[in-house]
Amino acid sequence: PTEEDAAYLEEYQAKRQKKGKREEEVPMEEKSTLHIKDDTDYQGRSFLHVPQDLGVNLKSDEPPAKCFIPKRQIHTWTGHSKGISVIRWFPGSAHLMLSGSMDSKVKLWEVYGKRRCVRSYLGHKQAIRDVNFNNAGTQFLSASYDRYIKLWDTETGEAISRFTNKKMAFCCKFNPDDDKQHLIVAGTSANKIICWDIRSGDIVQEYDRHLAAVNTITFVDKNRRFVSTSDDKSLRVWEWDIPVDMKYIADPSMHSMPAVTPSPNGKWIACQSLDNKICVFQVGDRFKEMRKKVFKGHMVAGYACGLDFSPEMTYLTSGDGDGKIYIWDWKTSKLLSKWKAHDDVCIQVLWHPHEPSKVASASWDGNIKLWD
Repeated sequence: PTEEDAAYLEEYQAKRQKKGKREEEVPMEEKSTLHIKDDTDYQGRSFLHVPQDLGVNLKSDEPPAKCFIPKRQIHTWTGHSKGISVIRWFPGSAHLMLSGSMDSKVKLWEVYGKRRCVRSYLGHKQAIRDVNFNNAGTQFLSASYDRYIKLWDTETGEAISRFTNKKMAFCCKFNPDDDKQHLIVAGTSANKIICWDIRSGDIVQEYDRHLAAVNTITFVDKNRRFVSTSDDKSLRVWEWDIPVDMKYIADPSMHSMPAVTPSPNGKWIACQSLDNKICVFQVGDRFKEMRKKVFKGHMVAGYACGLDFSPEMTYLTSGDGDGKIYIWDWKTSKLLSKWKAHDDVCIQVLWHPHEPSKVASASWDGNIKLWD
C-alpha cells in the first residue's frame, strides 16, 4: 500500500482496537435488600410459605367456580421510581407478586395482609424487560436491556448466575417441565431463541429462523412445543430442542404480536396484535387462527400491553395505551367493561388465579394497582 493508504489503515486499525476495548464492560455487582423485619413467621417459615389464614385456599388446583368483573380499586403498590414493564404472580399460590421496572430494579410484593414490598433485587444497569419464576417460585430470571439475563434466588436475593450473548433478551423463561427446570430459553434481539443450561452456563441450543427480534416465547401442548412471535410479524411453532420450526404462520394482514398468553385450559393462545386486536390461535394438534374470535375496542398500537384470562375462562382482560383496562366476554367476544386505571400506558393486567374478581394492573406511571 502507498504511504497515504498505510497511514489510513493504521488509523483505522487503531480505531477498531479502541472500539473493541470499550466493549468489555464489567457486569454490575448484584445486591438485594430485604424491606421487612419479619422475614420468617413464628414457625421460621420464610415469606415464600403460602399463607393459609386468608379465607381463600391458595393451594387449590381448581379455579374459582365463577369469576366477576372487578368494581373498585383496593390497593396501590408504589415504590418503583419509573414505569413498570412486567408483573408476575408467584407460581401456584399468587400470594406474592414480582415486578420489573424501568428503574432497573425488580421488587417482590405481598398480595395479602399489609401488602408490603418484601424484597428489592438490584443487579441491572438498565431497564428490566422481563421476569419469570421457575415452577417452584424459589428462583426467577430477569432480562434487561443491559444485555444480561440474571438468575436470582427469590428468598435470599442472591444472584446465582448471569447469562449474556452480547444481545438483548426480550423474554426469558424456564422450561415448564419439572424435569427440565435447568433449561432456560430467551428470545433475543439477534433474531435467535437461545437455550442455556443453568447448571453449566452453556448455550445448548439455538433456534435461529426468525427474521427479526423475538418478542415472546409461550409453551403449549403439555410443554412439548413452544410458540414464538417476532417483529417479523410471524408466529412460529417449535418442537422442544428441534431448531427448525414445525409451523410458520404469517399472513399479509397479520401485525406484530408482542404479548401472548396461553389459556388456562391450554387449548388456545391469545395474542395482542398491534392493529388494536387480540387474535386467538388454536394450539394442540392443529395450529390455526380462530378468525371468528377477535377482541377489539382497545388501543394498543405501539405498546406490548399484556393480556390475561380469568382462571375459569369466562373473561379476557387487557391493558391499553391510554391506561385503561378492558374486559371482554370470552365466549361471545363482546366488550363488557372498560375503565381508566392508570395515568400512563397500562402495560400488564393479571387476573388472580384463586380469587373470583381480583385483578392486578401495572403501568408506566410506576404504580401497580389491585382491583376487586
